[in-house]
Amino acid sequence: MKIADWRQQEWLAGEPSVRLRSWPVPLDNSKALTRPQVATVLALDVPLRERVLWTLLYESAARADEVLLLNVPDLDTANRRVTRKGGAHDVIVWQTGTARLLPRLLAGRKTGPVFLTDRKARPSVALVDVAPRTSRARLSYRRATEVFGQHTTDLPGGPYTPYQLRHSGLTHAAEDGASTPMLMALSGHTSVRSLAKYARVSAEALGRWQAERDPAGRRAGGRR
Repeated sequence: MKIADWRQQEWLAGEPSVRLRSWPVPLDNSKALTRPQVATVLALDVPLRERVLWTLLYESAARADEVLLLNVPDLDTANRRVTRKGGAHDVIVWQTGTARLLPRLLAGRKTGPVFLTDRKARPSVALVDVAPRTSRARLSYRRATEVFGQHTTDLPGGPYTPYQLRHSGLTHAAEDGASTPMLMALSGHTSVRSLAKYARVSAEALGRWQAERDPAGRRAGGRR
């Protein structure tokens, strides 16, 4: 079973009804954020959980639903990666930003979900979705999306969605010259056609590319 076919489960600690129910992830056609926009988002004064989640989504370019399904034992913190589940054999990798924040979030936890709700889980929540030490439940996709929207609603073009961090990570990697195999590994896609929307060059990247290849500009820069 591939990640793309997984059904998102909702485990809200305050939900009084049946615990397990599918939560379809809507198609998101949002555009990639610029690098300054991403920098602004990652610099927001938000709780540690959000800082780690948002940084990981951008650095790994992984899907938000698969990141939220991660458990602490899945993490290979020494190599900054986790092997994707299902039929895929590629990995989710992250960079220094996530590596610096992640230990603070885990705080010595060895089991349970990586990302947790703010309140304790109800007794009806499946044990696999509860952190034994804190009794808090797995953070849901819906709640993560709500929180992200709340914190970015006043930013230009906001509110943003978690998908835009993935889209931005892949787009910026493409602008930096990442090869097609590398982009496929980052995205988890198995079809080259699926990468087309991420390979659209932004005006920001085009301007930078032109400036770097402008002989007159390089000479002027060298005289400064």
